[in-house]
Amino acid sequence: MSNRTIAAPTAVAPAVEATIEAYVATWNETDAGRRRAGIARAWAPAGTYRDPVMASDGPAEIDAMLGAVQAKFPGFVLKRTSKIDSHVAAGERYVRFTWSLGPEAGPSVVEGVDFCTLDGEGRLRSVVGFIDKMPSA
Repeated sequence: MSNRTIAAPTAVAPAVEATIEAYVATWNETDAGRRRAGIARAWAPAGTYRDPVMASDGPAEIDAMLGAVQAKFPGFVLKRTSKIDSHVAAGERYVRFTWSLGPEAGPSVVEGVDFCTLDGEGRLRSVVGFIDKMPSA
């Protein structure tokens, strides 16, 4: 184990908040052109997404993944359900938050937590999602 000191959690910078809000918005954007524009705002060009059931590399695959989720769960909305936690360690910005997916006015069907790294411009370099609640197959 290293004896290096790691910075304590810090207040979330407005740019980090904006990136995460843009990321969440892309999950809900059904217009393909607007969704791709949101992906360009939120994600680094070589951004990666991983969770137990999906993996995507780069903007085109991320866009296709979001379209597939919307097709599987029509009318569902992704909502951030926690504050954004963020810290910097060894020059990397790390972020985490919880989310839910379900009908706008109904109970969630899927819930989880995303862990993210951001690039030097504040865009998503990677998102690793963990699913805490999911419907049976």
